[in-house]
Amino acid sequence: MKGTDTSGQYSKIDQNTSLNGTIKAKTDIRVDGKVEGKVETTGKVILGKEAKVLGEIRCVNADIEGIFKGKLMVSGILNLKSTANVEGEVLTQKLIVEAGATFNAQCKMHSAEEGVKKLTETHEKTA
Repeated sequence: MKGTDTSGQYSKIDQNTSLNGTIKAKTDIRVDGKVEGKVETTGKVILGKEAKVLGEIRCVNADIEGIFKGKLMVSGILNLKSTANVEGEVLTQKLIVEAGATFNAQCKMHSAEEGVKKLTETHEKTA
């Protein structure tokens, strides 16, 4: 995985947790609870089966098993598992969709260079 070397560390939003606001991290993020707002990381975002995210995600790679509604910007690989339900707007370099996943989104594919550029610009603006 490209991005920041996190040495196996990641941030986690537990199944019994609900969060409204913005999450910014330099590590991978796993969400098993509910998030309304923005999630940004230079690592990977993992949405577990019980996860529900409404808002915006910006990351390098993403694995989705739960529900996502909003704007999803992935500079690398977006992997939708069979239980995933994605609605909204998606920008990614590579898309993998398992049988059974629900994908009702406007999707735009980009090159690797464009994805890294957009993710870098985002972090420079917020820094």
